[in-house]
Amino acid sequence: MTRGRPRKNAGTPPPKMEEVLWNTADQLRGHIDAAEYKHVVLPLIFLKFVSDSFKLAQDEVAADPEGLPEDRDEYTMRGVFWVPPEARWDTLKAAAKQDNIGQLIDGAIAAIERDNKPLKGMLQQNFARPSLPPRVLSGLIDEISRYGEGGTVKNLSDAPSDLFSAEGATEPEKKTDLLGEVYQYMLKRFAAAEGKLGGEFYTPDSVVLTLVELLAPFRGRVYDPACGSGGMFVRGEEFVEEHKGAYDVNKSPRENISIYGQESNHTTWKLARMNLAIRRIEADIRHGDTFHHDLHPDLRADYVLANPPFNVSNWGGPMSGDPRWRYGTPPASNANYAWLQHILYHLAPHGTAGVVLANGSLSSNQSGEGEIRRNMIAHDKVDCIVAMPGQLFYTTQIPVCLWILANNKENGKGQEGRPLRDRSGQTLFIDARELGYMKSRVERDLSSEDRARIVAAYHNWRGDGDGEYEDVPGFCKAATIDDIEKHGWVLTPGRYVGSAAKAEDAEPFGEKMARLSKELHTQFEESDRLQAVIKANLERLGYGG
Repeated sequence: MTRGRPRKNAGTPPPKMEEVLWNTADQLRGHIDAAEYKHVVLPLIFLKFVSDSFKLAQDEVAADPEGLPEDRDEYTMRGVFWVPPEARWDTLKAAAKQDNIGQLIDGAIAAIERDNKPLKGMLQQNFARPSLPPRVLSGLIDEISRYGEGGTVKNLSDAPSDLFSAEGATEPEKKTDLLGEVYQYMLKRFAAAEGKLGGEFYTPDSVVLTLVELLAPFRGRVYDPACGSGGMFVRGEEFVEEHKGAYDVNKSPRENISIYGQESNHTTWKLARMNLAIRRIEADIRHGDTFHHDLHPDLRADYVLANPPFNVSNWGGPMSGDPRWRYGTPPASNANYAWLQHILYHLAPHGTAGVVLANGSLSSNQSGEGEIRRNMIAHDKVDCIVAMPGQLFYTTQIPVCLWILANNKENGKGQEGRPLRDRSGQTLFIDARELGYMKSRVERDLSSEDRARIVAAYHNWRGDGDGEYEDVPGFCKAATIDDIEKHGWVLTPGRYVGSAAKAEDAEPFGEKMARLSKELHTQFEESDRLQAVIKANLERLGYGG
């Protein structure tokens, strides 16, 4: 990855955000700790994002003969935040070389928050400190301004999903969860010393989209007890918008869904609020420890989407007598089964949940986890298990799986309100470990076709899909509770789906032997030729035997 600034060239694509962030780090090194980079870069990225969105709307207003470009109501109507003149990116860029640029940035943030109540208290304003001299801030503004110098994507508000991928585009028609990805990248590349690399901050789009499409939320309450940067809500809201036909015609799509969440990390909680605020998504997101200070105690959600931190050993439990531990007291050494039971406790009578966990949760028998899993299965709460490919997470190499939980398998409504069949006593296993492609040397992604294959298998199996379900060796298998008991209550999909059918070899044995023998003799001849060349070279050099 280059650190130098590329030459401007009209028509060339804008720089990848990784490159921009790497160069911002060059500006910050030696001035603040690496763990603080995100607190400086993220507010500036946010200002650029909001300003770009405002500028697009402003151009639209200006093109209207009756439009009033400086009338705040014009932007409220369009669902865009009003950005006062002193907070616009062009204003900051023009003043970037001034000695008071730190004060100007703090003033821009204060002005944004003053004029947009949903943004109040979300951004750090300490840019005028001595550790951030004007030349450093000027360099940061220059770097972030680079996104918009050319190409088809001219601003951050129109960022595609492959913004962070230097190798291989995924689905450019999808918008990226920009703030979540920036935060994830800062943690991974510059703030790994914080030790929070379990995936609790940001869940990759391929995982979020798979979960959302599996649950297919169309009406009701959506809850995430460990909401991180809010990416689950962003994608869930997009799903709602894309499936308008399933809604009450007397309500807007967003009125059909209510969003609730909780996050223990204060910085990440603010990020989630930012992520939702810039999209005008109303949500009840609260800050606090979900286990010890459950701020939605009476909530019974129709859908739960969660990527809790994996294998947390210092979660402070268990709490004896807690009504959430219906299937067994979770061990203090690992919070996985505390999360699963917390989620089941908050599910409505016909609710469904999608949870991302480490693969160890499928088979662990330590400290009573196997007994809790057995009780959950025996009470018919596990609807589907999906083993995901490795290397999906930028922040951890831990292989993950998806748990789909259901409070009632006898009936209910699935995607777009379609009736579900009775699945009592059954669990679907999907082994998706061989799906996906490498979007970079270290990161795998799922294509839309990969996701569609997983999602279709699940919906066809539970009765709200567009086709008939069939077991596919090596990929999916519907098993009974008795089948699971025979496997010792282990939920690893590979135990159930078996091996994929091998392609039948139609070449006659005699013809194959003749072909292979000919290839072998050819290789022998090539080996003899190479040996002769080597010997001749050695003799020429005076080393002949």
